[in-house]
Amino acid sequence: MKFNKLSWIFGALTLLQLVPSASAAEPYPKEIRIAFSSAGASGRPLAGGSSLATAHLHGALEEEFKKDGIAIKWFFNVGAGPATNEQFANKLIDFASHGDLPLIVGRSTGLKHKIILGQGRFGEVVFVVPANSEAKSLADLKGKKIGVTKGTSGQLTLARVLERNGFTERDFKLISLDAATLKASLATGDIDGAIVKPYDLISRGVAKELYRVNFDPKITSISTFWVGEEFEKKYPDLVQRVVTTVVKEAKFASEEKNRTELMKLWSRQATDTYLDYVESWKRDPLRTRISPLLDEYYVASLQKAVNETKRFKLIRHDVDVNGWVEPKYLNAALKELKLEHYWDEYDKDGIIKK
Repeated sequence: MKFNKLSWIFGALTLLQLVPSASAAEPYPKEIRIAFSSAGASGRPLAGGSSLATAHLHGALEEEFKKDGIAIKWFFNVGAGPATNEQFANKLIDFASHGDLPLIVGRSTGLKHKIILGQGRFGEVVFVVPANSEAKSLADLKGKKIGVTKGTSGQLTLARVLERNGFTERDFKLISLDAATLKASLATGDIDGAIVKPYDLISRGVAKELYRVNFDPKITSISTFWVGEEFEKKYPDLVQRVVTTVVKEAKFASEEKNRTELMKLWSRQATDTYLDYVESWKRDPLRTRISPLLDEYYVASLQKAVNETKRFKLIRHDVDVNGWVEPKYLNAALKELKLEHYWDEYDKDGIIKK
């Protein structure tokens, strides 16, 4: 039988087509799952105060992935950061926003994620008491009930404020409440004080300011957007598109011409009102607060928060910051969008770098 070389070649090519390539791209998932470590009043599926919240309210990610048939599934956790950690541990989410304390607690317990974007920084810290309180200082509240959402960045901020004034959590009775219940409990007098956005409460005559920090990088927290390591390894192109889309929304949220629209948009979540957003943001340029940068200040703040979390005995195991922050997606987005120098970089002390 005469050997047909051409037939052999065609047969081999056909066989190769039937064998999956080891280098074939991972098939896209049917959905991308993103969690907020917060929820609106009465658990409504809304958030505010960040570029990710703006992306959600604008439907930006849905629009970006519509052509691929990839759905965006959002989770809004009344249980805040600890609930988000539990979701991720159970493989229910791919991305999430977090404050510093739950981010660090999750990492300390072995959760594997990569920090890909900053969500916010700086801002004021206001401690309020019921309007009929006789307290003149934090010392007057010693032994009384302070509301806080335990396991969140709010707890770490409170610990910093108390330490600055010579106290620890043990000097007070800490009552763990979600954000909406904190405000309600102040209005009813069921707690004696809390750190909240106070302006709606004050305008209604149910609370008053006791202690304020307007701008202090040593007190305020950073917030973060991260992706699970498994998802990042499988779909780096999708991670890039998510980051680029959220950076576009950060640009929108950083423009002063959009301030009024932005405050109205964010206040739809209703835990913090339009008045709360207007008053608590009026001292700062939007571009200062809504920064996606993972700059020297971000990394130093993260390390400081790790050190404090260990010192305040809120974690048991060390957390190594090295290799946790992954800036390549952000850098690519800034380059593509021509925004490399749009946001100011800050040094470790919270001072703009020259």
